[in-house]
Amino acid sequence: MDWTTRIMEAFGYPGIVLVVLIENLFPPIPSEIVLPFTGFMTTQGSLTLFGVVLAATVGSVLGAVALYGVGLWFGRDRIYWIVRRYGRWLTVTEADVQRTEDWFERYGMWTVFFCRMVPIMRSLISIPAGLVRMNMGLFVVYTAIGSAVWNLVLVGLGAALGATWDRVSHWVSIYQDVVIAVLLLAAAAFLLYRLLRRRK
Repeated sequence: MDWTTRIMEAFGYPGIVLVVLIENLFPPIPSEIVLPFTGFMTTQGSLTLFGVVLAATVGSVLGAVALYGVGLWFGRDRIYWIVRRYGRWLTVTEADVQRTEDWFERYGMWTVFFCRMVPIMRSLISIPAGLVRMNMGLFVVYTAIGSAVWNLVLVGLGAALGATWDRVSHWVSIYQDVVIAVLLLAAAAFLLYRLLRRRK
């Protein structure tokens, strides 16, 4: 965090773009600390709330596009090969993958939008979007809108709290724990459903 805050303080908006881009590619750099600090910076110098949110959103989109490229490079053909070879151990069939693709084709833009406001998933959602070759224009638009909402909330809270900006990370960690608990319960319910279905 010392390194990231020094970059942002030294380079202003370009520094924010760089740090947020890295944060998207390297999740251990937490946005719930980086973004509130940039909000605090708007109360101490020449940076504006609009400029900071815009810079953070540009960094978010650039990071998301890079991860989209990772999914695109890995490709759906490799996914199908893995499923054909190891699917019975993973309890996944080619039909499951096809249904996932169909679902992503239908609801992918909203999935990308909402996941940009969920810790951890913010970065990871870009990879399956690339795997299924989601329309690049739509991906960028919904990533930008979702990221802008998330950035505005955290930057705004940091600006509002001023010197106590670091309290935001505590609230976000509670939100993150709730989201992770819900995802784990959903995954457990899905696995139980699959096991019961296979027994029948």
